[in-house]
Amino acid sequence: MKKFWVIFSLVMANVFWGCTFVAYKIANISLEPLAIVFIRLMISIPFLFLFAWLSGRMMKIRKEDFKLIILLAIAEPFVYFIGEAFGLSLVSSTMGAIIISTIPLFMPIAAYLFLRERLSLTNIIGLIISFGGVIMVVLASEGKFSGNIKGILLMFFAVLSAVAYTIFAKKLIHRYNGIIITAWQSTLGAIMFLPLFLIFEVDRIDITSISPDSFWSVLYLAIFGSGLCFILFTYGLRELGASKANVFANLIPVVTAILSFFLLKEAMPLVKILGIVVVLVGLFLTQMSSFKRANRSK
Repeated sequence: MKKFWVIFSLVMANVFWGCTFVAYKIANISLEPLAIVFIRLMISIPFLFLFAWLSGRMMKIRKEDFKLIILLAIAEPFVYFIGEAFGLSLVSSTMGAIIISTIPLFMPIAAYLFLRERLSLTNIIGLIISFGGVIMVVLASEGKFSGNIKGILLMFFAVLSAVAYTIFAKKLIHRYNGIIITAWQSTLGAIMFLPLFLIFEVDRIDITSISPDSFWSVLYLAIFGSGLCFILFTYGLRELGASKANVFANLIPVVTAILSFFLLKEAMPLVKILGIVVVLVGLFLTQMSSFKRANRSK
């Protein structure tokens, strides 16, 4: 029964994450990118600290570790959300989810370069296949880009920042629990976003023009996208380990594509469907070697 709840938690975490791309597009109807990010952080921060306190996971950060926490905050949420928020303003939610889903593909390369972890042949094959899937998604049926090139580059900018974040987090993850790390990096990230929000967007916010759909979408992004998703995922991560838990991320682009088709009326041509399948196959291949190592260690 416990295993069922572990799997259920991981499935729901990634389903909720897949929904965030659609929620952002709806929020963007009434709010600008920086406003969405800043409001999202300001709601999620007290939620995370409250959860840490209620669950008995509140921890004090050592003074010498704050430099690393600052680096984490620069990589994510600051740089990551700039790339994702502005990127999603220019590309479809499905394309955004597909590009973000390539984060696990870049990790073996970064781990090899910076952490000297081995890069397996399966990882390389999976990387090549998934890149082929990404190209299929972003290209129209006649070979033309179906998305804004600037938006695509911004989304990949978010991908690279997420990879950098993982490298930095490697030194902290064994000292502190994930809830506290996320809460503090979100707090520092909000401080970094504050000047940008005040300079560029605070005067452009018209509360009376914010639609109910946009309001609920921002609330969803804060509570589910930056809070509940992480709580559910860390539970599954603790029980199954990183190798098996990460496989469930393959659900994200699928959920986004289906939800975008029904709620945002995004087109779903055959080439996009095939591209999604190819990306998922590539992602699965990148995890196969991890599964084999995990099984051998039992």
